[in-house]
Amino acid sequence: MSPAIAAKEGGRQRRAGSHHHCLDVRSEAPPALALCEDGLPGGEAEALLPPEPGSRGARGCRAELGSILLLLVLYVLQGIPLGLAGSVPLILQSKNASYTDQAFFSFVFWPFSLKLLWAPLVDAVYVRRFGRRKSWLVPTQYILGVFMIYMSTQVDVLLGDGEGRGPDVVALTVTFFLFEFLAATQDIAVDGWALTMLSRENVGYASTCNSVGQTAGYFLGNVLFLALESSSFCNKYLRFQPQPQGIVTLSDFLFFWGAVFLITTTLVALLKKENKELTPTKEETKGITDTYRLLFSIVKMPAVLTFCLLILTAKVGFSAADAVTGLKLVEEGVPKEHLALLAVPMVPLQIILPLIISKYTAGPQPLNTFYKAMPFRLLLGLEFAFLVWWTPTVKHEGGFPVYYYVVVLLSYALHQITLYSMYVAIMAFNAKVSDPLIGGTYMTLLNTVSNLGGNWPSTVALWLVDPLTVKECAGAQELTCGTTVAAELCTKAGGSCVTTLDGYYVESVICVILGFGWWFLLGPKFKKLQDEGQSSWKCKRTH
Repeated sequence: MSPAIAAKEGGRQRRAGSHHHCLDVRSEAPPALALCEDGLPGGEAEALLPPEPGSRGARGCRAELGSILLLLVLYVLQGIPLGLAGSVPLILQSKNASYTDQAFFSFVFWPFSLKLLWAPLVDAVYVRRFGRRKSWLVPTQYILGVFMIYMSTQVDVLLGDGEGRGPDVVALTVTFFLFEFLAATQDIAVDGWALTMLSRENVGYASTCNSVGQTAGYFLGNVLFLALESSSFCNKYLRFQPQPQGIVTLSDFLFFWGAVFLITTTLVALLKKENKELTPTKEETKGITDTYRLLFSIVKMPAVLTFCLLILTAKVGFSAADAVTGLKLVEEGVPKEHLALLAVPMVPLQIILPLIISKYTAGPQPLNTFYKAMPFRLLLGLEFAFLVWWTPTVKHEGGFPVYYYVVVLLSYALHQITLYSMYVAIMAFNAKVSDPLIGGTYMTLLNTVSNLGGNWPSTVALWLVDPLTVKECAGAQELTCGTTVAAELCTKAGGSCVTTLDGYYVESVICVILGFGWWFLLGPKFKKLQDEGQSSWKCKRTH
């Protein structure tokens, strides 16, 4: 529903399960060479391989508790930039930023969906003496820390002073795009290190650290920050004497976490050594060029290409509901910190849902669940539009009644059920069809395309709100409000711009129509992909 509370599969915030599949293409020869159409070799050997003779015996998780806690901390740090980036659109909306500005800022959320483009570089280029993963992790986190401390001195200016100077959206977008790029690079390094930091018996804890750590980091950087930054929330719940500002500002938050990044990274660089017990062959990668050629050869497979084209268009129908609704609620007066806090009671649901849904997606046809959930999620888009229309009618001087937030919470819960049904189904299908011989590369490619399928519609949806909105100048009939300049002239002439047709409602209807069109016309073809034989998805093998 918003950058704060709506979990999107588009990589904007990696919530729905928060599963990541790092690109980890190894050079150790598999039982057979993998050839994808053009005869390119590809192999993968992870730390999950059977232990070699003379290797370590089984180790309990307590023996590696330090490594597990380190992974947890690294993933928490990774979630901080994600959470902060997710909070900025709500801050911009409270400062009356245009939806065109919001669309431009939405590019900030693209790096996690595009990390496959530079993952082979991170995987292959490193300083052997310092460590393969630390060669990227340490400088990346140092840059993040220094940049956050520097930005703590500039961010108030970038957000605008509220006295005629608005937010510098271009500078904010560049800044937070770099944050997300660095966080995505750190994610590649940490995901790869997790496979070798833990023993074969305990490597499964890596995904737990990933999910729990990133969720906690996102909560700290988004929900907690928005609550403590809000003067109304702090005055109502945390203070005895009201004050005009919250307990913390974005500047304070950036400085604090910048210092935490620097301290943590220094400790990791000095005290944590990479695993030397692995044989060198397990830590060598294929050439960068070979990896990119392998990815391209996978995409050229007819079944994979069809899947990519369909999944890139499948989420167009949800774009208005997912990208714009939360911002519209803030525009109608709902406090941004209240929207953020609605994510808290959803955490148990987000934990339980994948467990329940996986029972229906574990079979041979997981896309059936995707197909069945899609119309319900599309209809929720209309319900969200009604919710936005209803919001100003229930607002009173003290805010909004409790029953309003109950309705919003129930709407969000229903949205989560449909979203997770589709998300888990896609994840299950990707795992089902991925060639196990090159599973890391294959899975990462499919998940990247799935994420992009959510990113680009959200950006376009935000961009179209303003052009689709119709306003007229009340009090100065000879003037219009079609542009920012025209709106200023209207105001100077003593008039005021009144919205006669909100582009959000137009967009919501168009998206639902397009969504049902996809469901009727392309949905059956999408389901039919799961009936393709294994040979349609497997790379050719030569012994």
